Amino acid sequence: MDKVVILNDASFAKGGATGLSLLLARHLVSRGIETVFVAADGEANAELEDMGVRLYNAGSEPLMKAPRHVAATRGLYNRTIRDLVEKVIATEDSPGTVYHVHSWSKTLTPAVFDPLKRVAQRVFIHAHDFFLACPNGGFMDYQAMTPCARLPLSASCLIRHCDKRNYPQKMWRVTRQLVLRRSLPKDAPWGGVLLIHPAMKEPLSASGYPEGSLIPVRNPATALSPQRIKAEDNEEFLFLGRVEAEKGVEDLIAAATAAKVRLKIVGEGPLRAPLSAAHPGIRFTGWLDREGMLKEARTARALVMPSRYPEPFGLVVAEASLSGLPVVLSETALLAPEVARHGLGWKCDTRNLKLFAETLAFVANMPRHDIAETSERGFAGTAGLSNTVQDWVDKICTQYERVTA
Repeated sequence: MDKVVILNDASFAKGGATGLSLLLARHLVSRGIETVFVAADGEANAELEDMGVRLYNAGSEPLMKAPRHVAATRGLYNRTIRDLVEKVIATEDSPGTVYHVHSWSKTLTPAVFDPLKRVAQRVFIHAHDFFLACPNGGFMDYQAMTPCARLPLSASCLIRHCDKRNYPQKMWRVTRQLVLRRSLPKDAPWGGVLLIHPAMKEPLSASGYPEGSLIPVRNPATALSPQRIKAEDNEEFLFLGRVEAEKGVEDLIAAATAAKVRLKIVGEGPLRAPLSAAHPGIRFTGWLDREGMLKEARTARALVMPSRYPEPFGLVVAEASLSGLPVVLSETALLAPEVARHGLGWKCDTRNLKLFAETLAFVANMPRHDIAETSERGFAGTAGLSNTVQDWVDKICTQYERVTA
């Protein structure tokens, strides 16, 4: 392995899949590995350029910002991306070149995979979500606000209106999924599909991806606080994330009100303004930088992640636990069984108001030494919810070496 080509929707990010793709690029360069970054957006990332990363930018705007008629067609298959990736392969390819696709559903589209088929054995696809199988990317029925167990593109899937917007949008997503099946044949000898959590393997395998090609590589996480947060001294519960319906913030507010516990909401989103106006007793901070988040975390008794959909990882859970914050999370989150098994916190049906409120009240009234023990277990970091950054890069490079050996 002598070169890595990273492909991603964008070359700028505050976090998420794009943040991880940029983090990987920086660490590959620091290890002396020649790195190329291919992005669908128009502006080159000067920071990467200064590090010596070669950049290829397609100049395509995100589908959410494109005119509707453009998004409806180019969003299914972006020919500009196909042509750019063909050019990159013609220019950069060698027997030791590895290709790593991160986020593709916002701008790259399934077109990114067509040129990569001829170098499939050296291509890795990072599953940061479920768009490789599920039309809406989440195995979530957004109309019912419940997880979905339907087989993607089965008859029961096709007739169900599960999209965030409307049924025609669902049919557009189904069409794109059919295009993806052609551009990304599951039986091609891909280097592998990297999963951010081992539990992603079951739904992707059921959707036709060979089980042997599904390789768990947990996301990296860094503690919010270098010193243990003494959660046993605190009373407030903390929500940290996007303030929108699928994140379960309304369920949390209802449960906290019923349990008569203090709650603060850190984050931005479409529900922040109306919920803040409706609940003056709850503190909404809006978006905060990492230092601001740490300040709020230091006065929290526990972090709560009540996501209504099957959250594939939940970075805030790993970061909070490593800092010594106990966590309460939805039983549908993929991290939930581990959190409960290792004594790092509690899982519950966060859609059930009575059970959710009882869980919050239980944590609020726990003896001080019990909360301290939960905090210390998380701060020890022995549960393995996440990787360190160095271990994460090591594991990815091991896969790169496997396919180029």
